[in-house]
Amino acid sequence: MGLLDLFNKKTSLEASGLLNLKTDRHSHILPGVDDGFRVLDDSLKALEYLEKQGITTVWCTPHIMEEIPNTTEDLHSRFRELCDAYKGKLELHLGAEYMMDMLFEDRLSTDDLIVGDDGFLLMETYTNNHSTSVFDIFKRVISKGYKPLFAHPERYRYLNQEDYQILHDMGVSFQLNIPSAIGYYGEDAYRKALMLLQKGWYSCMGFDAHRLGALKEQCEGQHLKKEIVPYLKFFA
Repeated sequence: MGLLDLFNKKTSLEASGLLNLKTDRHSHILPGVDDGFRVLDDSLKALEYLEKQGITTVWCTPHIMEEIPNTTEDLHSRFRELCDAYKGKLELHLGAEYMMDMLFEDRLSTDDLIVGDDGFLLMETYTNNHSTSVFDIFKRVISKGYKPLFAHPERYRYLNQEDYQILHDMGVSFQLNIPSAIGYYGEDAYRKALMLLQKGWYSCMGFDAHRLGALKEQCEGQHLKKEIVPYLKFFA
């Protein structure tokens, strides 16, 4: 199916072929460490499902925040357990999703951080955070030589186009949540995702999967909107 065909019919992500040979850069598939997948068997089923969708690489990026204070050592241990149990063909990587809170400030001060093999440090804020300290934190992260990757920036209701421009100019990279591109998080997140796609500011994508059922629903049950299809070509 070509991209032009997508304009002529409602097309699910699964049927579109847009996800083939690509990387899921944000997931909560590592079991039993946060609000994502609970047990190993479900994680293995999710990896098998993603492989069938054409994904070739999956990043496990569990939460690290004051409410979920995962340690670097424990996450590496849990990741080794997952890798030992997984027998499929996906390439697995360990990262983390850091909430920009006081725990992150402490970890940053001691460089106790899980940085991806691609050099990115995945970071997030709360969706309604109106604090200007977000910009200051990114500046400190960059000054320490890290490459910040802002998780699902389209979901932050407090950011406007000028804010995104400032972050982009600072050198902050953006990660798109695929569900945002199908309206899963509402119209505001969809419109911001479309705007950032049009500007070409996304570096990578991820499902941000927390449950297998939701992942399947996003791939099979939701449909792409015609206006966004041309800007998804970098996924193909």
